[in-house]
Amino acid sequence: MRLVGAQLRTGFRDVGRQNRASTSRTYTLTGGLSDLPRKLDPNGAALVAEVAGYLERGEEPPQGVLRPAVRHLLFTLEAAVPGRSVEVRVPPVAAVQCVEGPRHTRGTPPNVIETDPLTWFRLATGLLGWDDAVKSGAVRASGARADLSAYLPLPESAVLRVGFLH
Repeated sequence: MRLVGAQLRTGFRDVGRQNRASTSRTYTLTGGLSDLPRKLDPNGAALVAEVAGYLERGEEPPQGVLRPAVRHLLFTLEAAVPGRSVEVRVPPVAAVQCVEGPRHTRGTPPNVIETDPLTWFRLATGLLGWDDAVKSGAVRASGARADLSAYLPLPESAVLRVGFLH
């Protein structure tokens, strides 16, 4: 089952009930419900390479390519640095939780990182350093654990191996 647009915003409760009743536990949702397993996207690395090509030519990547590439990189971080003590938000693309440590369960997490899609792409691929992004204000990080400099850029092997449906 794949939900998009208004279905995605309004269908979470119904989808949860429907899938609990079924024998299959495979979900193919675009965003949300962070506790559900995510399906692998075999095109994730190709999307990252395509965005990198646009940037190398000095062109602005189209949102239709940038967003799934950014989502791929976020989910790669989530897989490479498991945990729930830091929430990384890249609106309107996705948000993931990562980094081992104390887990939050309600409300705004104590460690939050937020940035725009293009900045996240540049951070994850090594085109921009963590300290430079924070100093410039392109990344807003709050909390004692809200520092991803030890995990970025993402290793190329992880980017090529991990990806998710968009």
